[in-house]
Amino acid sequence: VEFLYCDLASMKSIRQFVQQFRAKNCPLHVLVNNAGVMLVPERKTEDGFEEHFGLNYLGHFLLTNLLLDTLKQSGTHSHNARIITVSSATHYVGKLHLNDLQSRCSYSPHGAYAQSKLALVLFTYRLQHLLTANGSHVTANVVDPGVVNTELYKHVFWVVKVVKWMTAWLFFKTPEEGASTTIYAAVSPEVEGAGGCYLYNEERTKSADVAYDEELQRRLWTESCKMVGISDEASRLP
Repeated sequence: VEFLYCDLASMKSIRQFVQQFRAKNCPLHVLVNNAGVMLVPERKTEDGFEEHFGLNYLGHFLLTNLLLDTLKQSGTHSHNARIITVSSATHYVGKLHLNDLQSRCSYSPHGAYAQSKLALVLFTYRLQHLLTANGSHVTANVVDPGVVNTELYKHVFWVVKVVKWMTAWLFFKTPEEGASTTIYAAVSPEVEGAGGCYLYNEERTKSADVAYDEELQRRLWTESCKMVGISDEASRLP
């Protein structure tokens, strides 16, 4: 195991990480996008992005795009490289505000978090479409880990913290249990060659209806490219 530092809230850090990783000339068979914050007060990343959208979504969007060439070179017909992005059931209530992705007009921690998780699902579906169109041996899937007992809940109201402390043993998954579907998506032969899936409890399930809106997927992708400063070559594809 080797550690390389990468701050998903910093576009500069992401680019430096990718440069360091590429210098090692290593293949990349599995990429798991799993960094995130939840219900944080209104604040910005060093690049000026609303933190939920900047860290949870844009950081992973840039990282994945910068590593795509390596992933494509690493995948084969019999063993596809895999991209696993961790979203949340919160995406079901999320709304994507293309005219206000930074939540400047009206900030809600819950709304901003849900939007970032919906964006991850839209991104995954669009990415898989592009990978398929290019004939790449790479698959992209999105995972819902369920309600997991981690420090992600440190910004919730104190009443919720008390309830969580009292009931976590009964209703919350352990971190090990929460990781099971991500591991399944990363290594299971059952999903070899399968992409564009929403996985929950190691099963394919249906995501929010809006996540299947291909026009919304395309528009989010194009806008995301502008925000992180990469070329939108995908805009020329159907």
